[in-house]
Amino acid sequence: MAQSSSDHNSKHFIIPKGKACCDQGDQFPNFVVSSHSKHYWNDGNGNADYLAVTEKDVQFKPAGPSFGKCKLKPSSGGYLPCAYAPAGLWQKTYDKVKIMDSAAITEISELQCTTGGKITVKDHGQRPEMSAQNVQRADNTTIEQINPLVDMDDYKDAVGDDVEYY
Repeated sequence: MAQSSSDHNSKHFIIPKGKACCDQGDQFPNFVVSSHSKHYWNDGNGNADYLAVTEKDVQFKPAGPSFGKCKLKPSSGGYLPCAYAPAGLWQKTYDKVKIMDSAAITEISELQCTTGGKITVKDHGQRPEMSAQNVQRADNTTIEQINPLVDMDDYKDAVGDDVEYY
């Protein structure tokens, strides 16, 4: 059952650059999006690294023993490799955001493995970047106090003011 939208407030959506974590494994694979190729988070150029991960995206990169050695499979030499097998779809999804009729996953989403591990989101994969719009809106005095080597008027001219304001 999906959580209410308030549980997802101030949580990030997940992209393939993010990392998953199994509570029984020792490695952190990236997400793989196979449910669609149309919707991206924070990327207008259509870069596959920014595809929206949905409840149906239950595979990881690298494939195979995605989560490394499994603590639920002891052997004389330590632990056997992960034999990851998803037990259904992601849970605790954000049902208010649908991508091709599938719910988006966020940092609080979980996926169960049939071996017994619980997979969670270790890193959402999104990174902030400063845009031309951020530069144009920056307060010159404040920035120059933080970094006196930067002449903000020159920097704003170099970046250009051909930006849209929202």
